Parts: sequence; C-alpha cells; structure tokens
Amino acid sequence: MTQPQPIASIHPTNLSAQLHYRATGNPPSTLAASAISNAFPGLEFDFRNVWRRIFEGIELHEADNYVVRADPEHKNLKGCRLLRVGGEPVVGNLTGPQIPGRDQRLASARNPDGVMMLEWSNSLAGVLDRHVNQRVPCDFTSNPSPDPVGIPEDPAELQTVELTIRPLFATSEVVNERLAVIDEQLVRPGDLTSSLCSPWQNDYRECACYYWAASRPDFVNVDVDEQGLSVGNNWLSVRREPKEYVLDRGADTRLLTYDDLFREWQQQLRFVVGGRDYPDTTDEAAR
Repeated sequence: MTQPQPIASIHPTNLSAQLHYRATGNPPSTLAASAISNAFPGLEFDFRNVWRRIFEGIELHEADNYVVRADPEHKNLKGCRLLRVGGEPVVGNLTGPQIPGRDQRLASARNPDGVMMLEWSNSLAGVLDRHVNQRVPCDFTSNPSPDPVGIPEDPAELQTVELTIRPLFATSEVVNERLAVIDEQLVRPGDLTSSLCSPWQNDYRECACYYWAASRPDFVNVDVDEQGLSVGNNWLSVRREPKEYVLDRGADTRLLTYDDLFREWQQQLRFVVGGRDYPDTTDEAAR
C-alpha cells in the first residue's frame, strides 16, 4: 500500500499571504474577509474602529470625518471635520435625481452642502500606503462643525495641520518586519466591538437591508381567510389574536417594545418552524 506523501507546509512571508492563509482545520469564517463586519458593524467586530486613531494626536469618529477627541496640542481640532489628507479629499458630493431627467446635489437642512464622508478604508488606503510614519498636511474646518460640510473654495475657511500617519500593522521587534497584526496604537482592548449595537436586541427593531437581523421571521402563522386573502402575525406582536400584521411604527403598543426585548427576550421572542410559532399553541388548543 502506497503511503500518502506529506504535504509541504506553507510559510507566508508577506502580509497578504498571511492575511489570506487559513490554517488546517479552521473554517472559512475564521478569516476576517468572511466576517459580516468587515465593512460595517456586525456580529463579531466593527473594523472601522481601526481608523479612529490613524492620525497621531486626534481621534476620529469611526463612521464620520468628525474629530471626537484631541490631545492638548490639537485641542482646537475637537469638533471640527477632516476634509482633506495630503491633498486627497475624504468627503464627496451627494447627487441624485430630484427633478426628472436631471441630477442635482442632494442637500438638506442638516447637510446644506450635500456631501458625505467617504468610507475610511477607501479614502485613506492610498495615504496609508504612501505616508505611513510620516507627517502629512491635513485640512480641517476652521470651526467646530456638528453637521456635514463640503470643502470650501476659500483656503481661509480651513485650518491645515501636519499630523503623523500611524502604521496599520505592528512591527516585530525581533526581525524588524511588519506582522499581520493590528498595531496596538490603533486599537485598545474593546475598541473593535465598541460600536456594535448595544444591547444587540436593538437589531431586531432597527436593522434591515440583508443585515443579520433582517433574516429574522416577519409574517408568521399565515392562513387564508374567506376572501382568499392572507392573514397572520407580525413576529414581534405581543398577542397572536386577532391575526393581523401590525406595521412597526415604533410606538405601537401591539408590538414588543425595546424594554421588552432588552429585559425579557428569552420569554417574548418565539421560535418559528415552517412559518409558524413553535410550539403552535393554536394547534395544541385544537387537540
């Protein structure tokens, strides 16, 4: 009988190989690229938090170009908005159809310039590649700006400060090579999960768009009435009789409240099997 030949071991020597290498026995879900949260907060972590401290001396909001904290030497930047880094904008114009056949700037009372912050992983990737551990000119609004602001044409309306770009990956003190490990300067214990829904039960009322909570049951216990129409329950209905689908308008007392979900989710939420509550109390009563 032929003995199986040993498989050569893999020793990744670059960051891309290390980040994509899946060890024997590990399922695909162990890779960061497969996480629900690789671009937005999810079940495991919120990767956007990596960018909060990418600039020495300030801390940004993980999902906005707003400066939430600053060291004493940069205290004038607190509450301001970062608009450009090394000449590259980190905000973009919002445009869309307001009048048929013509696109216009999508402005509002809270966003008169019609702009939106660009996601950090896209807007800062090139800057990080070219300027890590270097000082880079960063343009901020001249005054605190609680609402979104576009890039002004007049340079006098900006304040420019040179800030050092921290490295994303840690460096080995032994071999002086970068490691496939996030640098400790960027994330502290608990940072990667600090912006997840808390309590997580919020997701059942708040989230949709194919997010994990959007796969929860919705229209359950569905039957056909005398007119041939479907009748059933909203999964979050407090009572199952009468059968009716209650739209979630937030304050409707016919639906579970946030307090109900926070305090008694184990008792209030029901398993659904085959589209019906399990156990089906209606069938049990009939028997």
